[in-house]
Amino acid sequence: MVTVCTSASKAATRTTSPSAYPSFASYVRARQLVLLRTARSLTANPSDAEDLLQTALTKTYVAWDRIEDHRALDGYVRRALLNTRTSQWRKRKVDEFACDELPEPETVPAGDPAEQQALHDAMWRAIMKLPARQRAMVVLRYYEDLSEAQTAEVLGVSIGTVKSAVSRALGKLREDPELTPVR
Repeated sequence: MVTVCTSASKAATRTTSPSAYPSFASYVRARQLVLLRTARSLTANPSDAEDLLQTALTKTYVAWDRIEDHRALDGYVRRALLNTRTSQWRKRKVDEFACDELPEPETVPAGDPAEQQALHDAMWRAIMKLPARQRAMVVLRYYEDLSEAQTAEVLGVSIGTVKSAVSRALGKLREDPELTPVR
């Protein structure tokens, strides 16, 4: 774990006694859960929230003598939490780096336009061989991209009817001899 506030940590270790400020210890005991909730609202990870609160409390401890109004300690600690979190956010590691060439994905070479048109024509001929009801369902489902429920609503049939009719239509298309070379 990277220490966020090294100067505050060093200053805190220079203090002669851990109980140099008994009022600080009682403040932390009394307000720890509330301050932890505030820290959790600033981070997604509960462990990071605990670390954030610890760092903010260390900064507060170091500045304990300089804080004039101890009735406003919550505001001071909240500001320390926010400033520490902002510093962490600014120092975060950048995973993306600029480079001379963009890493573009390999493109699959497009097929021959004449072959694509021939396949398109063969598919439409096969669809035209289907009974009108099956053809309507296949067109609505796969060409118009409607859901089974939407197709059933448009045609005024049940969803089960759409499922079974489309299944039978796809079976007929799989068996069509004109589409055999495609598979």
